Amino acid sequence: MSDVSPDQIKTLIRTWAAEAGFDACGFTGAEAVVGGAEALTAYLEEGRHGTMTWMADRVSERVALKGLWADAQSVVVCALNYGPSGDPLAVLARRDCGAISVYARHRDYHDVVKSKLKQVARRIHGELGAQVKVFVDTAPVMEKPLAEQAGLGWIGKHTNVVSRDFGAWLFLGVIATALPLPPDDPHADRCGRCRRCLDVCPTQAFTGARQIDARRCVSYLTIEHKGPIPRALRPLLGNRIYGCDDCLAVCPWNRFARVAREVKLQARDDLLAPSLADLVGLDDAAFRERFSGSPIKRIGRARFVRNVLIALGNGGDSAQADVVLERLLDDQPLVRGAAVWALARLVPWDVFFRHAAHMHVYESDASVRAEWDANGPPGGGRDVG
Repeated sequence: MSDVSPDQIKTLIRTWAAEAGFDACGFTGAEAVVGGAEALTAYLEEGRHGTMTWMADRVSERVALKGLWADAQSVVVCALNYGPSGDPLAVLARRDCGAISVYARHRDYHDVVKSKLKQVARRIHGELGAQVKVFVDTAPVMEKPLAEQAGLGWIGKHTNVVSRDFGAWLFLGVIATALPLPPDDPHADRCGRCRRCLDVCPTQAFTGARQIDARRCVSYLTIEHKGPIPRALRPLLGNRIYGCDDCLAVCPWNRFARVAREVKLQARDDLLAPSLADLVGLDDAAFRERFSGSPIKRIGRARFVRNVLIALGNGGDSAQADVVLERLLDDQPLVRGAAVWALARLVPWDVFFRHAAHMHVYESDASVRAEWDANGPPGGGRDVG
């Protein structure tokens, strides 16, 4: 197809992306993301990435796709709308239920987006004879800045891409190609003076516009963080057990968002408002079965049940104390520690201390013993925050 112009090639690729099920497609160069190196370096030096040490790896590759693949000339950025059908924050008022982020309520987006990207990539390679590489979130690629440069939207003050057509609900995928294609115009910032996303954050994780401290972010704490969640932040999580949609859901541009049309992206009914009491008792086999095909499965049972226990503790329903008590005997220290904290918030002092006197003696893990110690009597070390 040597007689086809670069602009015609872009039109072809956009058509193929739409046929694969993508809702938007844009183009940019494979050179370094404008300002990306400086922003990422400052972020890492300030330690705002928390325990996500992988972010510090391969920085030179992360800021420019050419660092990953020297032959890359152009980047095709594809976006898939996952807009919810209802208010994603409504479940926050149901304290006996767990709030799961919209993106995790259906099939793992890595699988969905990668499958579609490969369809487009095969056509670029097969019909245009160009070399291609596909990336979906797991490689050191700065998808959000690339999407902004490709004109798909702009990075909002909450650090996520916002679209005039789909609001804040977009999955992103990248195809690098050796084809030299003219870039699209970058999208202008349309946030204006609005700061709803910054103000709504339950843990005040934003230090400014486009500035987030992951160490305070609910999504980081419930998904990426592998250890006990800091005690001071636990009450702020409410019943959020996997991720957080608050900053996305309040964006005024969502009024233009459409419900995700893909059948594969329809939310699972059992993940819209799951019972905390049902989730806390999952063993490893039941956890894997319940979350088969879901991104939740990747964090493992221990981290997930840790989150559920914190939500139970925040719910303040003493009737849930029995299911929390069962987790004091869990084989995972992470779970036992969270159970101690939850129990201290659900039962009277004398009941808690009876359990403490018995369990503390037999507890061998230092982190769990620290939880028992931290929940001492009023004025004597009990930490209810």
